[in-house]
Amino acid sequence: MKTMMYMTHYASPIGDLMLESDGDALTGLCFDTGSDRPFDCCGDDLPVFAQTRQWLDSYFAGKAPDFIPPLRFSGTPFRQEVWEILLSIPYGKTLTYGEIAAQIAQKRGIRKMSAQAVGVAVSSNPIALIIPCHRVVGSGGALTGYAGGLDRKAWLLEREGIAYPRPGKTERLVNR
Repeated sequence: MKTMMYMTHYASPIGDLMLESDGDALTGLCFDTGSDRPFDCCGDDLPVFAQTRQWLDSYFAGKAPDFIPPLRFSGTPFRQEVWEILLSIPYGKTLTYGEIAAQIAQKRGIRKMSAQAVGVAVSSNPIALIIPCHRVVGSGGALTGYAGGLDRKAWLLEREGIAYPRPGKTERLVNR
């Protein structure tokens, strides 16, 4: 049986966002690139979209939202493990890819986990902002890859009061 998919848009200070739902939970939140993705119906009036808009309104007003709308995400067990760690990163804080890899290695009782594998999982996050992949930085706090672009990542981190190294004349932002 096919699940109905719904979508709506949200105008944010850093660009339009596309919200996706299965009717009960938020299944996707990304910057709208204008792609023509197939959806069964626009669902502007879905309760989950109202909750998500409330979360986004609070976030973009500079406040740490005190709730998370219902989420449903699918991916490999490893990706889901990484996304759960992302959900635990507090507003105004960051983790590095290496720190996330170390958490997973410790939890699994292994010596080491690949920070690159964590990076791939972070980059496939289906629910931006709420699952805060923008709070993951490179070693030393360097800004690295963000699906919404490094300028948006910098804006989001600044909005949360997070300091990060600014590139100088001999440095550049790394976007992988």
